[in-house]
Amino acid sequence: MKTIFEKGNDVKHDWYIIDASGKTLGRVASAVAAVLRGKNKPTFTPNVLCGDYVVIVNADKIQVSGNKSDDMLYRHYTGFVRGLRSYSFNELIAKNPTEPLRRTIAGMLPHGRLGRRMIDNVKIYAGSEHPHAAQNPKSLEV
Repeated sequence: MKTIFEKGNDVKHDWYIIDASGKTLGRVASAVAAVLRGKNKPTFTPNVLCGDYVVIVNADKIQVSGNKSDDMLYRHYTGFVRGLRSYSFNELIAKNPTEPLRRTIAGMLPHGRLGRRMIDNVKIYAGSEHPHAAQNPKSLEV
C-alpha cells in the first residue's frame, strides 16, 4: 500500500466557526491548532498547508482556570535595553481582547514559515459579529 502525500494546490479548505464564550483558553486553542494544521483530515501532511480556516467569535469572553488571570504573564522584548514588557492576562485582555487567544494558538503551531502561514488562517473577533458569513462556516464544538 502506498502512502499518499497531499500537494499544496490539491487541498480543499473548509471554514469552521467557534463560539469561545465561557470556554477555557487552552482547550479552545488546542482544538483550533489541530484544525489549522489539518490533523482532523485523513490526508494530513506535515509539510503542506492542508488545514482549514477557523473563525472565533466572542474571544473577549474566554476564561482561564484558577489564579491564571492574575499570575499568567505575557512577555515581549522591545529590542531596547531594559525593554522587557510584561502583562497579566487581565491587562492584555483589557488592552486587546483577541491577543491572548492568538498568542496561545501561535505557540501550538510550528515555528517557521508554515506556522506563520497557518496563523493567518484563523480569524479572531471580540464580539459575536464576523464578516465571513459568505463562506458558510460550519459550527465546531470544543
